[in-house]
Amino acid sequence: MANPNVEVLYNQIFINNNFVNSVSGKTFQTINPANKNKIIDVAEADKDDVDLAVNAAKTAFQSDSEWRKMDASARGQLMYKLSELIDKHKIHLANLESLDNGKPFSDSLLDIQMAVSTLQYYAGFADKIHGKTIPADGPYFSFTKSQPVGVVGQIIPWNYPILMLAWKWGPALATGCTIVLKPAEQTPLTALHVAALSKEAGFPDGVINVVPGYGPTAGKAIACHQDINKVAFTGSTEVGKLIMEEAAKSNLKRVSLELGGKSPLVIFDDFNVDEAAKIAHDAIFANMGQNCCAGSRTFVQEGIYENFVEKAANLASQKKVGDQFDVDTQVGPLVNEEQYNKVLSMIESGKAEGAKVEAGGSKVGDTGYFVYPTVFSNVTDNMKIAREEIFGPVQQIIKFKTLDEVIKRANDTKYGLAAGVLTNNLDIAMQFMDNINAGSVWINCYDAVNVQCPFGGFKQSGQGRELGEEGLKEYLEIKTVSIRKNNF
Repeated sequence: MANPNVEVLYNQIFINNNFVNSVSGKTFQTINPANKNKIIDVAEADKDDVDLAVNAAKTAFQSDSEWRKMDASARGQLMYKLSELIDKHKIHLANLESLDNGKPFSDSLLDIQMAVSTLQYYAGFADKIHGKTIPADGPYFSFTKSQPVGVVGQIIPWNYPILMLAWKWGPALATGCTIVLKPAEQTPLTALHVAALSKEAGFPDGVINVVPGYGPTAGKAIACHQDINKVAFTGSTEVGKLIMEEAAKSNLKRVSLELGGKSPLVIFDDFNVDEAAKIAHDAIFANMGQNCCAGSRTFVQEGIYENFVEKAANLASQKKVGDQFDVDTQVGPLVNEEQYNKVLSMIESGKAEGAKVEAGGSKVGDTGYFVYPTVFSNVTDNMKIAREEIFGPVQQIIKFKTLDEVIKRANDTKYGLAAGVLTNNLDIAMQFMDNINAGSVWINCYDAVNVQCPFGGFKQSGQGRELGEEGLKEYLEIKTVSIRKNNF
């Protein structure tokens, strides 16, 4: 099962159903974050390679192409075949994901199963995308036609590499678009392997292209390309703004963004404290805290605050930190040195500003990018750790008194990706839901992300939605057709 010596079969750029070296001949290293050792050199795409990929995708989208003439149901069958191939190769893919990203092997397996489910969900939509007839005024028969937006650029992050690929590919392929995808430079390996599986599944040449490379080169080339009609990006708010700027300055391409968060989880004193501590623990420490919708501001009502802090600290202290291929590991390394240094810097900031370390608070040894699960109490709203996205295994526990107060404080952020509330009072739950500014609200649970439900943010957490039927709309153009009656 778990195998740290998994063979890397693909490390080139994937264009037009072929693996090729970069035009420049350049490569970059991808590393194992558990020991900082090089895994393999990967071909580094830049503008010239993106141009080739876009040309392939543009050709595949021509009206007389095999892809455009294919029945919608056949598109769905191809997608389902790809999902089956991913499932067939799930052990190999999970080992690649853990090696490249650092997440425990069991977590990678779960991500892959969710990716399979996502592709299968959207495969079922392929022949169910349609327009509407409209009772328009006058002597007209009017209707709408939904059609694919065309060539799409997709830029995915490193925290859930294969799952984010499925979130992007699912609606794009179901609607009939063609794709140029840039995986994160930190974690390119599973995207390249799935690209090979897409060829095996039978996708026509040029429909799927994968260009591993860096954001300022390959990513920028996608965002500003004149022949890309839409770009989808998941990552930081700062980079999301750059994507929007390049999209606007080039051809005003459509943009969908799933960005950062500083999501509140609010716990009232009528809720079971043991259960609350476990939900809050999973909300922040899943995926080593490298989760855009992590419950990274834990608001706890004052009557149970001390009891909750004690339980939260105990849970964090019991987590086993170690190599991602160890069966007992619950917390693997952070993805790279940059993220490792950022998290440690934020921990030091919390200490300096007066927050109390209840658990963790330091790195683990000197080999790899390991950080102990950290719990802070006595956190106030103005502290850096309470306002900025940490993206690491660091829990901030903040005290509150009343519902009205905590709603105002929870909304006092530039982000609005997600929020949660734990209470046995339905009135409180519904008031919280009505007044909190977040794209997803979870009541008596957290991180209940499902492929059937749309996901996305308010404010600077992004625009547009992924997943669910709403996710299809980001990849469709609506054409209105009116026919004058009695003219035929």
